[in-house]
Amino acid sequence: MASFTLEWTSWIGTLIAALVAVVVVAVVVIGVRFAASRTRGRSAWIADLERRVRVPGMTLAFVIAAWIVCGATAPAGLSWWPVLERLLLIVTVLVGAWLLSVLVTFGMERLMQYDSRKGTVGAEARRRRTQLTVLNRLVVVLIGVMAIGVVLFSFPEVRAVGTSILASAGVVSIIAGLAAQSTLGNLIAGVQIAFTDAIRVGDVVVIEGEWGRIGEINLSYVVVYIWDERRLILPCTYFTSQPVESWTRRSDKILGTVYMDLDWRVPVDAVREKFMQIIEGSDAWDRRAANVLVTGSEGGHVTVRFLMSSENSDDQWDLRCLVREQMVTWLQQEHPEALPVSRVMLDRQE
Repeated sequence: MASFTLEWTSWIGTLIAALVAVVVVAVVVIGVRFAASRTRGRSAWIADLERRVRVPGMTLAFVIAAWIVCGATAPAGLSWWPVLERLLLIVTVLVGAWLLSVLVTFGMERLMQYDSRKGTVGAEARRRRTQLTVLNRLVVVLIGVMAIGVVLFSFPEVRAVGTSILASAGVVSIIAGLAAQSTLGNLIAGVQIAFTDAIRVGDVVVIEGEWGRIGEINLSYVVVYIWDERRLILPCTYFTSQPVESWTRRSDKILGTVYMDLDWRVPVDAVREKFMQIIEGSDAWDRRAANVLVTGSEGGHVTVRFLMSSENSDDQWDLRCLVREQMVTWLQQEHPEALPVSRVMLDRQE
């Protein structure tokens, strides 16, 4: 009886090796997914991690398997094998960088979710969230740059050029020239913003006369969510070179004022009493501060200042609007003589 000997260097051996590799990878993927589904109820983050790395992980596993199969079987002896091997190397590096970026992003998001799970709010939570967001984007960019560098340096021609450039005396001037560019300047400014705690995601700010919240801090620009749903996009260098009014630098608590120009006949004591009734009936007042003072008496009227405190800027806005509306209505109904008027004295000559 003739015996059959399998030659792995033949195309039949290549086909069988490819089928075996596909089966092995499929078994590993199915096993990982099964294990993740078994822990879904106890550790939800494992299932989330498996869902995120599924596509890049499977892609990387199949590429490596194809590389091993082709390198050990018939394709390795062909004239075009070096080109295919270079292509497989490039794909492996890029997919590996993709997988690593997904893992880094997942880890950073888990850290950012720590405060939400603990119910932590305020300036400290916003500071950590901002720093982790910028750090995550910076690490992802670095991974991408390193992956592209590895791919380029896999070509002998590029490696020779890169070595000569790095060995030359002009490398310092090249780096200095790049540092002077606006793009790199914004990148440095973005990192500076995150780790100097100048602004944070969620901070209430007034920029260019616009009131809003810091919505996004990217490596090169910052997006401010304006109160009327517009978006103000500014380069990171703006926040390192221009003054910015922040309402939540150390705390969300804030004082607010309402000014009214009233007639000299205004009953200040009655106004003060009515003001206290208004704010005491509102949940927006945090009971830290409240007073009514006459702060000016020029131009034929007196200026009355209403001072009130709130837990945050949103409550403060609602409280100030409430005080204006109810004080105006009350003065119209109860003390119309307190409303501002213009007096003109006519001197009749006989």
